[in-house]
Amino acid sequence: MIETEVLVIGGGAAGLAAAQALARGGVEVRLLEGDAELGGPWRRRHKNLTLNSHRDLSVLPGVKYPAGTPAFPSRAAVISLFEDFARLHGLAIDFSTTVERVERAGDRWEAVAGGRSYRARHVIIATGRDKVPFIPDWPGSTGFTGRIVHAAHFGEAAAYRGLSVAVAGAGNSGIDVLNHLIRVETGPLWLSARHALAVLPKRVFNLAVHKQSPMLARLPLAVADRVISTVQRLSFGDLSRLGLPAPAGGPASRLAIDSVAIASDDGAVAAMKAGRIKAVPEIRAFDGRKVILQDGSSIEPDVVIAATGYRTGLEPMVGHLGVLDARGKPLFNGGQNDPNLPGLWFTGMRADLRGCFMNATDKAEAIARSIGTQSR
Repeated sequence: MIETEVLVIGGGAAGLAAAQALARGGVEVRLLEGDAELGGPWRRRHKNLTLNSHRDLSVLPGVKYPAGTPAFPSRAAVISLFEDFARLHGLAIDFSTTVERVERAGDRWEAVAGGRSYRARHVIIATGRDKVPFIPDWPGSTGFTGRIVHAAHFGEAAAYRGLSVAVAGAGNSGIDVLNHLIRVETGPLWLSARHALAVLPKRVFNLAVHKQSPMLARLPLAVADRVISTVQRLSFGDLSRLGLPAPAGGPASRLAIDSVAIASDDGAVAAMKAGRIKAVPEIRAFDGRKVILQDGSSIEPDVVIAATGYRTGLEPMVGHLGVLDARGKPLFNGGQNDPNLPGLWFTGMRADLRGCFMNATDKAEAIARSIGTQSR
């Protein structure tokens, strides 16, 4: 049995920030990370992946990117930032330690991981809202003679040279995939969209749009919706003319309520306007070689890339505690928790206009304050 005052589960931005905020206040903290090294999810993504949040808003306390880092840092730069942060603050991390279940044990919490048990007065779960790639159970998909791959396993764009590709999902992941595919000589490209496209350019008049996100985050949701929608329309025009669904809700509201991230365009919209990418209705089913769309029409791609989101995968760990909604998302996040479950916290489980790094730091400070208040 290993005992500590606070146990942090997950070594991404949210977990690292929480561990550091508490350790800085003199609290004994131990961090458990399922991978053998920091930045595991980033290491598994394609090598050209970059942040869609600006460099200045994508740091953790006490560390920054080296001079010359692009405005939207690469995955390698993010991994290095995590490693520098842990080293600078001397965080105690148990690697290759995947927590299977968290239980209440008297006035403490017990986490079971690979045959070992950890006990702590407080447990902070920071395994991320994008832990498990989700692919819908499309009728007939098991008999599809092409290939279905989740956007998380996209790989390298060059691997799709000469292939026809349908991207299912017009969110951040879907547009990111298309931003890369248009730079390769593929066959036909389709974007299958269920919702309207919420997208902003990376730059307007050479100014990084994301740098304005802290200001937008302070606005009422309805006002932020109008601002973002206006910038999108001024930048790209009426995207519904391309065959995309008309907006049914504001971009900021969808982000806050449903965690639907605003996409960052790097050429995909221009490719749609030029006819390189064709917008089609959402996928209804598969029939051998064909992908059947909601309007009854069909396409025959070699590959379907499912940019259909993620799930937290928290059900085995804490599903029995009644703290998850129907989609597996925690019912509370940050500095608030369930008074019937004192000492159980979640962080990094909600999307934020400013990006995950600023959100991670804010939520870490909020949790540290709440734990400090409860300890007193």
